[in-house]
Amino acid sequence: MKHQPSFFDGGQRLQMTESIELTIQSLQAYGPDHPHWGIAWSGGKDSSATLTVVTWLIDTGKIRAPETLTVFYADTRQELPPLAIAAEQIMDELRERGIRVEVVTAPMDKRFMVYILGRGVPPPNNNTLRWCTRQIKIDPMEQALRDRLDQLDGQILMITGVRQGESAIRDRRIEMSCGKDGAECGQGWYQQVLPNARGLRGRIATLAPLLHWRVCHVWEWLKHWAPEADFGDWSTAMIADAYGGDEAEEINARTGCVGCALAAEDTALDTVLLVPQWQYLRPLKGIKPLWRELREPKHRIKKAGLERLKDGSIAKNPQRMGPITLEARTMGLERILAIQTECNDAARAEGRPQISLINSDEEARIRALIAANTWPDGWEGDEPAADTVMPVVYQNGAVQPLLFGAGE
Repeated sequence: MKHQPSFFDGGQRLQMTESIELTIQSLQAYGPDHPHWGIAWSGGKDSSATLTVVTWLIDTGKIRAPETLTVFYADTRQELPPLAIAAEQIMDELRERGIRVEVVTAPMDKRFMVYILGRGVPPPNNNTLRWCTRQIKIDPMEQALRDRLDQLDGQILMITGVRQGESAIRDRRIEMSCGKDGAECGQGWYQQVLPNARGLRGRIATLAPLLHWRVCHVWEWLKHWAPEADFGDWSTAMIADAYGGDEAEEINARTGCVGCALAAEDTALDTVLLVPQWQYLRPLKGIKPLWRELREPKHRIKKAGLERLKDGSIAKNPQRMGPITLEARTMGLERILAIQTECNDAARAEGRPQISLINSDEEARIRALIAANTWPDGWEGDEPAADTVMPVVYQNGAVQPLLFGAGE
């Protein structure tokens, strides 16, 4: 029988105990200065460890509870299924404890699938059109924080899962960051402002109480400690599946969105599919090729010539490719729904959790936007198909005619 860890274990367990003790010290040092706490939770390994550790410390009286605690779950609707399913279970466990949970999702027309398949915006890329992270995660989270602050007096302490990756006992990287906001040496995980949060400066402080945890401690907590009744009875073991199951720590995998349009390979999904219980999700491998296909000229329209922008300037690329055609959007929607159906048919047959790529509200909105002939700003939909051969138009107005006429 596997020995379960405890605070009283010696030897190799001492490092884990020290990590938890430093977490307690950081929360004791800065928590009491803020009556309201929030926890930013993505569902990944670091933020899930932070969420469950902090909640357990409050439950057991090891740190004093704030007046209010709000958990903000960033639901991008694109998470890997093991993470999304674990998040649902953990949210139930939080609510059973009386903890306020806010599911933060982008507005309907800004959600990933709706934005692409309904409005026709091409899938994001790493060069000129990387719109996804800010739109489906950062902006909704900032708005949720503003809304919560409107309900509270004073500051809120936002607790994050940021880690440096090494124990504070073994190196000095935390101490190196201690200059921010006059923080005391050795406790540089605290900042009095939230970086990059527009309009929120002065109202939010941030604390990263697991900054000093090593990755082996994160896995130890998620796989062995947190699921035990003494440490909260959390549904965190499933999170390891998204990173490789029993091999998660060894392969040091990273996660991302299902069929991420920005990654060269489907590494995160491939890692999940190595775990036997998740192999019914193999149809998800069809998502990434769809995004690649929808970027092709045959599925898009383009500008025909010189284009004057709202500020009066001339567009740098007079014949740039633009949105996805209505026909291609409909094709993409049917492909995604077919993938979802195939996964869920297998899930029902195997008694496994079902998934949601596009829910009924999103499907209805996508179909409505297509039916309404919706196009991104600056496009009418009557522009030529992007694979149409045309004379080349340059930004200075010069035209290079075709060498041969149509049909020659």
